[in-house]
Amino acid sequence: MSLRNHHSHPQHRRPMFQTNQTTCALFAGTWVYDDTYPLYQYSSCPAIDAQFNCQLCGRPDSDYLKYRWQPLNCQLPRFDGAVFLSKMRGKNLMFVGDSLGRNQWESLICMILAGDPQTQTQMNRAMPLSTFKFLEYGLTMSYFRAPYLVDIDVVQGKKIVKLDDIAGNGNAWRMADVLVFNTGHWWTHEGSLQGWDMIQSGGKYYQDMDRLVAMEKGLRTWANWVDTNVDISRTRVFFQSISPDHYDPSEWSAGASMITRNCYGEKTPMKGTTYTGAYADQTRVLDEVIREMHVPVYFLDITMLSEFRKDAHPSIYSGDISPSERANPAKSADCSHWCLPGLPDTWNELFYTGQGLEGKKKGILGPVLNFLWSG
Repeated sequence: MSLRNHHSHPQHRRPMFQTNQTTCALFAGTWVYDDTYPLYQYSSCPAIDAQFNCQLCGRPDSDYLKYRWQPLNCQLPRFDGAVFLSKMRGKNLMFVGDSLGRNQWESLICMILAGDPQTQTQMNRAMPLSTFKFLEYGLTMSYFRAPYLVDIDVVQGKKIVKLDDIAGNGNAWRMADVLVFNTGHWWTHEGSLQGWDMIQSGGKYYQDMDRLVAMEKGLRTWANWVDTNVDISRTRVFFQSISPDHYDPSEWSAGASMITRNCYGEKTPMKGTTYTGAYADQTRVLDEVIREMHVPVYFLDITMLSEFRKDAHPSIYSGDISPSERANPAKSADCSHWCLPGLPDTWNELFYTGQGLEGKKKGILGPVLNFLWSG
C-alpha cells in the first residue's frame, strides 16, 4: 500500500511511511477534481512526444487534466521542480524499460522545467538511450529502452530474447544514482506486435513458451544483475508496477461489447477500490522475484490508481495515428500509453514524495530523495 522495501522479513511486507505522525498509504485513495492542475502546459515542454501530446493532437476535453491523487489519510506534497533541481544536483537518474518508462521520463522532465523554465538544457534522442541534461545543475535524466530488461540479439535477421543474458543492457545502467525499472506489456504481445522471433533460455532456443514463465526467467536474470552490480551506498533501485491499459470496456461498463475494444470518449475516472484488470498475474510474479532479492528495491505500486484512469489515454489524439486511423477508434485508439500532461505526473509526484516522508520501520530506508538529498 505504500513504498515497500521488499527485502524485509515477512511481517514487514507492507511497511508504512509516516507523514505528520499519520500512517500514509500512498497507493490507496481516490481521484479528486482539482482546478489547480495540471502542473505544466504541453506548450511549455519540448520533451513531449507527439504520441503522448493529446492536446496538441486535438483532444477537445480537458477535465482529465484536473484530477489529483488523494491518498486515504495524508496529502501528497506538491511537486516543486526548482527544489528537485537544487537537491538532485550532479546526479544521474535513469528510467529503464518499455515506452511506459519513456512516458514517465518525459513527464518528469516537464514537471522540472515548470519549476525553472529558463534553465539551460540539452536533449539527445537516440536508440536505445535518450538523455536530457539540466546543464546548470549537472543533472542527467535518461531513458534506456529495454522492454524485456534482458538483452535482445539479432542473429541472421531474427530477434532473439535472451532470458539468461543482461550484460549488454546492464553496462549502460552501472553509473546511475537512481534506477527506475519497468516491464510487463511486451511479454504478452503476439502476432505482429511480438517483439521477438525466438526465445533463448538455458542454452536452448524456443519458438514460444508460457509468457509468465518467460517473464519470470527474465526478471530473475535482472534481479541477479541488480544484486551483483548495485552498490547500495550510492544507488537506489525502484521498480514501477505494471501500468494497466483500457481496451476492455466491460471493466467499467456492465454489458459493454468487447467489439469496441477502446477507451475513446472516456472523460472521467472509474470508481472503485480494487484492481481486477489483466496484469494481476504479472504483478504477482514481479512481487515474488523482488521479495527474494538482496538489494533493497522499492516498489512504486501505481497499478490500481492508474486502473481508475480510463479517461487519461491518448485514444485517437496521438501523433502516431493517421487521419484514417483516427476515423476508426475501435481499431486504432491508444489505450495503453498516457496523455501528457496527465497520469504519469502523479507517478512522479509519488516518486518525489520521498522528501516529505520518513521511514519508521527497522530496516526501511526512506524513498529516493531522502537518500540522495542528504548528500
